[in-house]
Amino acid sequence: MAGKTVTRADLSEAVYHQVGLSRTESAALVETVLSEICSCLASGETVKLSSFGSFVVRSKGKRVGRNPKTGVEVAIEPRQVMVFKPSNVLKAKINGLNGADSHDDE
Repeated sequence: MAGKTVTRADLSEAVYHQVGLSRTESAALVETVLSEICSCLASGETVKLSSFGSFVVRSKGKRVGRNPKTGVEVAIEPRQVMVFKPSNVLKAKINGLNGADSHDDE
């Protein structure tokens, strides 16, 4: 199923069908969850979703980069980046293995 993008509308629709909330309530729930995740990450907190993975904000220091086209050196300013580390359960599921064998819920 490569190439499929899951949108907020897709998530809201899944909540609507599986939980039984109205479409409006489902959309509001999805927005609330995503907003809370964004707020936590923006304040530098790690967001850990059991059996899914962790979103972590990391600091990258100042460094010298190079323009690949021209070869000119450019200073790259320090910045924050977000990385996602999938749990062992998710990795197993992606690889078609039984996720129940893994006990690490990162």
